[in-house]
Amino acid sequence: MEQPDNSLEIAAHAKGYLRIAGVDEVGRGPLAGPVTAAAVVLDMADLPEGLNDSKKLSPKKRAALATEIWDRAEVSLAEASVEEIDSINILRASHLAMERAVAALNPPPDYLLIDGNLIPRDLTIKAEAVVKGDGKSVSIAAASIVAKEARDNLMVDLAQQFPGYGWEKNAGYPSKQHREALVELGVTPHHRRSFKPVHKILYQE
Repeated sequence: MEQPDNSLEIAAHAKGYLRIAGVDEVGRGPLAGPVTAAAVVLDMADLPEGLNDSKKLSPKKRAALATEIWDRAEVSLAEASVEEIDSINILRASHLAMERAVAALNPPPDYLLIDGNLIPRDLTIKAEAVVKGDGKSVSIAAASIVAKEARDNLMVDLAQQFPGYGWEKNAGYPSKQHREALVELGVTPHHRRSFKPVHKILYQE
């Protein structure tokens, strides 16, 4: 199995950049909950073992790595709310969450490795978009782990306030249980009204 490595970080370092942050977001696809982004500056001399795309890790391993990353790296988390997602669209909202995560790093990074094929437009720091970056760069992988762990935990909390939708298991993604609960229990304040399955229920004839 291919593991991410630090070759992109080394290349940026060779160009004279000293504080390189990996940036990733999680939660574009769910029908409920915010979109969460993380920015992580790793210490290349002290990398946690087993960094990988958060989707390829077991929940237990991901939780353990998230704790290690918080302990051994500089980390910031940010989100864009359901209201923001509905008013500016999910792509822009996920970029807004990334911009906020980067802005929260102190001191600021001087180079960004961003997961995906687009660079958020309001970033003023030199940045490189890396397609499938969480499988290529250790910094982006670390950001994906931290963001996913934080968002999953948030959805577990929200599931206790709004039981029946299965958010503790599906993290707000449109699983069968979630879609059925939408029909039976209706739309909560945490649902994204601009997303088709939710919109349909709110405005069905």
